[in-house]
Amino acid sequence: MKDEKNFNNFILLWATQTLSRLGSSLTPFALILWAYGETGSALSTALLTVSSYVPYILLSLPVGTLTDRMNKKPLMLLSDTAAALCTLSVLFISLSGELELWYLYLVNCITGTAQAFQQPASEVAITLVTPEDKYQKAGSLNALAYSVINMASPVIATALYSAGGLTLVIIIDLSTFTVAFLSLLFFVKIPEMESTKTEEKHIIMDLREALVFLGTNIGILQVILFLAAINFIASIYNAALPAMILSFKNENTLAIIQSTAGIAMIVGSALATMLPTPKSRVKMIIISLFISMSTENFMLAFFRNPVIWCIGAFLGWLCIPVMNTNLDALMRSQIPSGIQGRVYSARNMLQFFTIPLGYLAGGFLVDTVFEPFMAGRSGTILNQLFGTGKGSGAAMLFSVIGVMGVLVCMIFSRLNSMRRMEE
Repeated sequence: MKDEKNFNNFILLWATQTLSRLGSSLTPFALILWAYGETGSALSTALLTVSSYVPYILLSLPVGTLTDRMNKKPLMLLSDTAAALCTLSVLFISLSGELELWYLYLVNCITGTAQAFQQPASEVAITLVTPEDKYQKAGSLNALAYSVINMASPVIATALYSAGGLTLVIIIDLSTFTVAFLSLLFFVKIPEMESTKTEEKHIIMDLREALVFLGTNIGILQVILFLAAINFIASIYNAALPAMILSFKNENTLAIIQSTAGIAMIVGSALATMLPTPKSRVKMIIISLFISMSTENFMLAFFRNPVIWCIGAFLGWLCIPVMNTNLDALMRSQIPSGIQGRVYSARNMLQFFTIPLGYLAGGFLVDTVFEPFMAGRSGTILNQLFGTGKGSGAAMLFSVIGVMGVLVCMIFSRLNSMRRMEE
């Protein structure tokens, strides 16, 4: 009965936080449409993501140690409130007609700071309310939620943006936040960890403990570095995708492609739920990412047909929930819950620091390298491969990152410590 009660608590937390994340995902998508419409620059839109990730990464390690010391519910409530207030300020400035890119970068820095507190607290909270024998199921539900958000948010955000601009998008965002906030405040029970009451170690010792854990568990460290390399490539993809699609087509096509990716992730989530526990979760992670890297990037690069783009998006994202489910279960089983907050934060710093680098690289390469290069290659075989005019440079970049992704998967698949960590 205790395990079932705890899992029901997880379901409530999962459902309300998923609703809130869905609402929160609408605003960034709408801001990309607004920013690209204002500037026509891939780098300008990429900086929206960079400005939120930089403080998140810089604060990951110290915040993780604080997370292990503090009660999780108040920390989640405070960080969510800070992010909601930032979104509210964007609404007011947008209504005044004075919204500028620099302010969005500033706001994203603040929300990134709040996310640095919220994310590890949420990770540990999920562990605390989930029985160990339900980790696989919890991971599948988290993958399902991520998939639904990726499927629905582009279409919903585009429809709301077309109907009422940023104002309507932000109102919906704040409404979902309110539901999740009240549910977490009054109904979700998150037990305290004993370490938050008794341990009084110095923060430097906590940081050292996280780094020592990763240093002595080389397999886990190699998985993290593998995902860091994949995140770099995926971030270049994310920076280049709006530039290519909005140049060749329009925002509706972009929304359809990203929603197709979400549909693929829903199918993949169902697949992850039905699959038996693999003999090697690491091997499943590598295979899933190899399939992702070797399909969509090349179909985006060499075809100008939205139908083929959607097929590529489906193939590219189908196995991601399988990867996420196995990664989630692997980490929860390999890392003791008493130090998960600080180790997850160390993991986040190492695994996610490549994301802003990838966005910067993607925006820079599209604007200053590949687009100018393709503009000077009129009538060549490159135009036959990647198209003509604005967007052809971004298409060429997709072929490069496709090759990079395949090579990264092949290289890390040969690392013995990572392959044998589950033994």
